[in-house]
Amino acid sequence: MRVLRRTLCALLLLGTAVSCTPARGDDAKPAAAALTPYERLLPAPVSVRAGGPGYAFGAGTVIRTGGPGTPEEVRRIGELLAEQLRGPSGLPLPVVDGEEGDDGDGVRLRLDGGAAELGEEGYRLRSTPTGVTLTARTPAGLFHAGQTLRQLLPVRGPGTVPGGVVTDTPRFAYRGAMIDVARHHFPVEQAERYVDQLAQYKINTLHVHLTDDQGWRIAVDSWPRLAEYGGASEVGGGPGGHWTKDEYRDLVAYAADRYVTVVPEIDMPGHVNAAQASYGELTCDGKAPERYTGTKVGFSSLCAGKERTYEFVDDVLGELAALTPGPYLHIGGDEAHSTPAADYAAFMDRAQAVVARHGKTVMAWHQLASARPAPGAVLQYWGHDKTSPAEKAAVAAAAKSGHRLVLSPADRAYLDMKYDKQTKPGLAWAGYVPARRAYSWNPGSYLPDVPESAVLGVEAALWTETIATRSDWELMAFPRLLSLAELGWSPAASLDWTAHRRRLAEQGPRLDAQDITYYRAPDVPWS
Repeated sequence: MRVLRRTLCALLLLGTAVSCTPARGDDAKPAAAALTPYERLLPAPVSVRAGGPGYAFGAGTVIRTGGPGTPEEVRRIGELLAEQLRGPSGLPLPVVDGEEGDDGDGVRLRLDGGAAELGEEGYRLRSTPTGVTLTARTPAGLFHAGQTLRQLLPVRGPGTVPGGVVTDTPRFAYRGAMIDVARHHFPVEQAERYVDQLAQYKINTLHVHLTDDQGWRIAVDSWPRLAEYGGASEVGGGPGGHWTKDEYRDLVAYAADRYVTVVPEIDMPGHVNAAQASYGELTCDGKAPERYTGTKVGFSSLCAGKERTYEFVDDVLGELAALTPGPYLHIGGDEAHSTPAADYAAFMDRAQAVVARHGKTVMAWHQLASARPAPGAVLQYWGHDKTSPAEKAAVAAAAKSGHRLVLSPADRAYLDMKYDKQTKPGLAWAGYVPARRAYSWNPGSYLPDVPESAVLGVEAALWTETIATRSDWELMAFPRLLSLAELGWSPAASLDWTAHRRRLAEQGPRLDAQDITYYRAPDVPWS
């Protein structure tokens, strides 16, 4: 209809009387004003003061990492930022030491230990005609400032960073994404690609679900058949696979360079068929089951009454703790339908003690609230609108007693839920989760009787029962992952779907440029 109307309007040149007033319907809606570069930022920052001429980012731009005494870590941040900006801009972007006055303008990285208002991850970005200054109290904050700078520049080629000041700090300390490499095996390279995608939107935690009924994905020296045999299967009967310790170390280091903390999960006492298929001594009757390639849950359980079970737990968690510099070990605890309640509580008591003995803090799914969470344990809530009031009350009671919560409501934050009935991969047991639903909830007031102060953060979880390729992984993650990133970072007062959907649309060209597959949600006005 639009093309026809343009054609008719052209007849005016011949003196023909034709109205060029838009027809009623979608064309009759006034076009929204284009977003300014600062309005496009995602997550939305705490404060923007736009104004004045900006900085022309061009062939002469250098990245300056400070003068004498600047930590080497700042230099590394500068090198990584230069690498991230060179591809899109086509510019050389040398990284140099020294203050801005040495050789002219550029991008300046400054650590300011006195900037207490910026906290552990906040930053300030100032753009003027002489350069862009990134200031933070910590290296993590400097890194986040660099990711904001990336979004202020064109997707391709040089450009101008608009004049102004961004001051930004996160709402929640924990902003996570979970990947399930147990149901379908994925190589470490795919996990590292995801880390890059997470970090540019200020997600700071990668939770890796390493084991389940269908496969065991991490090498354990003291129990080698776990990976060698238990890793050689996956949903649908594929070959599976596992990560060596060196590959896991590489992922942890790669993530740390991008200020992403890895949280490994060994699920127990349920979801253990791959372990028991590898070692029959982990069952109560001593008989190893067949490997499992289906998608049912709740049928397997470690034998809570066997001392050998706890030797296994200690060995596995001990080796994993030694590989993991982050503070948490996640011990699962969900869907243990084959473990009697008393056995579950007794088992989780001992498993939590093992975690503490290896110098880590317990994370577990929220079912731990029905047992005896150890002091300091963090519970991850994955319920949904239809979760029973009693179950929610148990979580609230745990929060009241001092346990922090990470929120991953399945009908909001589970990225494997289908967008709608036409979505090919994914499941729908928690309902469809279109882009708007993933965004339209407030973590600070989501659970009854749980104050925002008890919420450590949010996490977007991607289970892989139906996901076996990179393209399906990304299709289910994007754009919903970006919405969860904003919920975790941006202040509650700035959360507005109408504005957010436009910010999402502005990310489309960036996702395209990075060859990221994403779902073109119909409620987002994509370019």
